[in-house]
Amino acid sequence: MNAYAAPLRDMQFILRHLADLEQIGSLPNCEEASVELTEAVLDEAARFSAGVLAPLNPMGDAQGCRVENGRVVTPDGWIEAYAEFRDAGWVGLGMAPEFGGQGLPKLVAAPVTEMFYSANMAFNLLPPMAQGAAETLLLAANEQLKSTFVPKLASGEWTATMDLTEPNAGSDLSAMKTRAVPHADGSYRLFGQKIFITYGDHELADNIVHLVLARLPDAPPGVRGISMFVVPKFLVGEDGTPGARNDMQCIAVEHKMGIRGSPTCVMSYGDKDGAVGYLVGEPNCGLEYMFVMVNETRFNVGLQGIALAERAWQKALEYAGERRQGRDAQTGETNVPIIRHPDVRRMLLAMRARVMAARMLAYTAAGWFDRARCDPHPERSKHSRQLLDLLMPVVKGWGSELGIEVANLGIQIHGGMGFVEEAGVAQYLRDVRITSIYEGTTGIQGQDLINRKTLRDKGEAFRLLIAEMRAAARRAEESPVAGLGARLMRSIDTLQEAVDWVLFKGEKEMGEVLSASTPFLHLAGITCGGWQLVRAATAAAALRERGDPDAYFNGIIGLAEFYFTNIAPHAAAHATAVMEGARAVHCYQSF
Repeated sequence: MNAYAAPLRDMQFILRHLADLEQIGSLPNCEEASVELTEAVLDEAARFSAGVLAPLNPMGDAQGCRVENGRVVTPDGWIEAYAEFRDAGWVGLGMAPEFGGQGLPKLVAAPVTEMFYSANMAFNLLPPMAQGAAETLLLAANEQLKSTFVPKLASGEWTATMDLTEPNAGSDLSAMKTRAVPHADGSYRLFGQKIFITYGDHELADNIVHLVLARLPDAPPGVRGISMFVVPKFLVGEDGTPGARNDMQCIAVEHKMGIRGSPTCVMSYGDKDGAVGYLVGEPNCGLEYMFVMVNETRFNVGLQGIALAERAWQKALEYAGERRQGRDAQTGETNVPIIRHPDVRRMLLAMRARVMAARMLAYTAAGWFDRARCDPHPERSKHSRQLLDLLMPVVKGWGSELGIEVANLGIQIHGGMGFVEEAGVAQYLRDVRITSIYEGTTGIQGQDLINRKTLRDKGEAFRLLIAEMRAAARRAEESPVAGLGARLMRSIDTLQEAVDWVLFKGEKEMGEVLSASTPFLHLAGITCGGWQLVRAATAAAALRERGDPDAYFNGIIGLAEFYFTNIAPHAAAHATAVMEGARAVHCYQSF
C-alpha cells in the first residue's frame, strides 16, 4: 500500500502546546494564523497529500526523469499535479501578500511542507525553492527584478532553482569558475556549468528562475569574489511574459539512488553567446545573499528527514500489525502479529520517539523564524534569531541523520520483505539518504555549529539555549513528570560540559575541536530532542490533570520516558567522543 495519513493530532498538539501558535498569531503580520484557520489549512493539506501526491510517489520512483529531444521529461502525472498544486495556492502559502502570497507564518507552513514531503518528496523538492528565491530577491534585488520575478514565484507560475555546485568545486565554493561578463545594456552574459541542480529544467511551469553564483572579471579570489545573478530559462519581455529561450540548457539528468522523480540536472550556460543574467544586489556579495536561500533550504531538508521518517514509521506500524509470525512471549499464543514481539515494539517506539522529538524541535524553530521576523520587541526578536541561527545546523544535520536511521529501522521491521522493492519501504531509505549530503553534509553542519555558531559568539547563543532548557527542566520537576525533568537536567549538564570543552579547546586546538564536530552535533540534537519531549510531557500531564482523560496524553508521556531510557543515553557516548575521542582522530597519521 502507498497510503499516507498526515499525523494531524501530533502536529496540532505541537503547534498549540509547544510552539505557541496563539502567541505567534498575535504578532504583527501573523494575525491571519488563528487556530481555526490553521486547522483548516492542515486538513486541506492532508487531503491533497493523501489524494494527489502520495499515489504518484511510486510512479515517480519507477519512471524517473530523462532528457528527450532537448526536453526534460518528468514522470506521468507530474504536470497535472503541479497545476493543481499551483492553482490551490500552496506555493505562496508563506510568501508576502503584497506580491501575491498568503503571508502565513512559517509555523503554519512547516507542517504543511512536512506533509507534502511525506507524501511525495521527489515532487515537493520543486515548490519550496520558490519561497527561498523570493526571499533572497526581496532582500537584495532592485525593484525591477523584484516586480518582474517575485509575483510569478509567489503564484507558482514560475519556479526557481539555486545554482551553486560545479564539477570541480563541490562544497568548496571558493573554487567556482562560472564567469559573468558585463554587457552594454547593463545585463551580463554567463558562461559555465553547474551540477546537481534540482528541477534545473522541466515543463511544469512557464519559466524557471535560476539564481546563479558566478564571478565577475575583476572579482577577488575565493568566496569574496562571488556574485549572484538571476538567469531565467526564457527571457522576459517588457509585458512580463516569457519570450526567447536563454542560452542555457540541461545537458544531462543524474541517475540517482533515490528521489528519482525529481530531475537533478547538469546545467550548461553560454554554449553560444552567453546566458543573459541580471546582477542581484552588490557585486561580490552573492554568497551572503545565497545563504538566505540556503538557510531556508536547510530547514526544509530537516523537514524532509522528519517527513520520510514519519512515512517509514507509518508503513512499519501497519506491517507490524498485519504480519503474523512466531509466539507471544507472555501468553504463548502462536502466529501472532509481530507487533507483539518485544524487539519489534522497541524498534517502533524508537522510530516514533525520534520522529516526534525532531518534529517538535523543527516546529519550535519555525516559531523562532516568525518571532525573529515579526516580534516588534527588539530584544525578543534578537533572542529568537540567536536561537534559530544556533540550531539551524542541528535541525538540518540531526533531522536528516535521524530520518535515515528511522527509515532503516522500517526496513528491519519488514524483515526480508523490506529488502524487496515491491514492499515499498525501501524507497523511503533511498529517498532520505541524500538529505544528510545535500545543502551541506552532516560534517559541514557540525563544523558550522562549532565555528560559526559556538566559537564566533564565545558561546553566548548556547548559554541562551541552555537557560531555556534548564527552565523547562525545572518546570517539569515541579509537575507530575518530575523524574523526566531530573533526567533532562542531567542531559543538559553533559551538553554544557561539551560546550565548555569546545570553547576552551577552540582557542588553541582547532583541528582537534573540528574532529569532534559531528558527535558534537549529535549530542546537541539528542539533548534538544529530549528537551522538546519533556516540554511535551509536561504539557500533556497538565492537560491530563485538568481532567482530560485522552489516552493520547499518556502516550506522549510514555514516549518521553522511552526516549530518556533508550535514546538519551547515547548523548553520553557522543560527549565522550567529543571530549576524549577527538584527539585520537586529530592525531592519527597511519592512513
